[in-house]
Amino acid sequence: MKTKIAIQGELGAYSHLAAKEIFGNVDISPCKTFEDVFALIKSDKNIKTVIPIENSLAGRVVDVHSLLVKYKPKIIREHFLRIEHCLISNPSSNINKIKYVKSHSHAISQCQKNIHSNNLIPVITADTAGSAKLLSENPDDTIAVIASSISAEIYKLKILQNNFEDMEGNTTRFLVMDNSSEDENFEKNKKYITTCIFKLKSIPGALHKCLGGFAKNSINLTKLESFSLDNSFVQAIFYVDMEGHPDDPKISDSLNDLKKQTEKLDILGVYPASSYRYQKLS
Repeated sequence: MKTKIAIQGELGAYSHLAAKEIFGNVDISPCKTFEDVFALIKSDKNIKTVIPIENSLAGRVVDVHSLLVKYKPKIIREHFLRIEHCLISNPSSNINKIKYVKSHSHAISQCQKNIHSNNLIPVITADTAGSAKLLSENPDDTIAVIASSISAEIYKLKILQNNFEDMEGNTTRFLVMDNSSEDENFEKNKKYITTCIFKLKSIPGALHKCLGGFAKNSINLTKLESFSLDNSFVQAIFYVDMEGHPDDPKISDSLNDLKKQTEKLDILGVYPASSYRYQKLS
């Protein structure tokens, strides 16, 4: 039976590719926006989502953090996908005919040197796979797109150049989420990531005190980011990934210290740490 996965973007998006790597046989539900994705998995417990959360070159994916606060999905897994951009055209075109290249702003920025060396004019679009789909529906030999190899396959386009990105090792971290799964049971010999979002009390020293609990217990915070909600500069929301499981006494103690300094604390997920994290460190 196919696993039902909602993604932002069209078929052939990197989220589609990540979903295939994770689950194999998948039934993809494309959504126009990230909010459409979160609304869908909230309304249907049989659907999971694979959402990009951060990229090694472009940083965090805008909009996702605020939607985590709004919908509070359950994070059940992380997955790291090597991003390999392809320069794609109509089957009848070739590199000498191409004048324009279309793609998402992140893909354009990650291929700047190659775009310049080929004297192409970049055009920003909503997403990578959507650009490929649009080109297949409106053939133009002067236009190429930057997208995944699976996009070329789905939309019957031609790959002019593989590995079109400027820098090797471009990687996106994805989160697998739904609204029905339970947290992973604690096993001493396994590595875990605990993800939470919290709002600090608006008092001096609150952030220092809550971080002190993690330092006291030697807890490694692999990600700590702040962002604003509701058009306010008064209080920030913090997103944090930490190594460990809440059933570990050190994590439990750190979270108890954190609660004392927060107005609101939501644990979004406790899930196995990807082995990719430790391969990169070796």
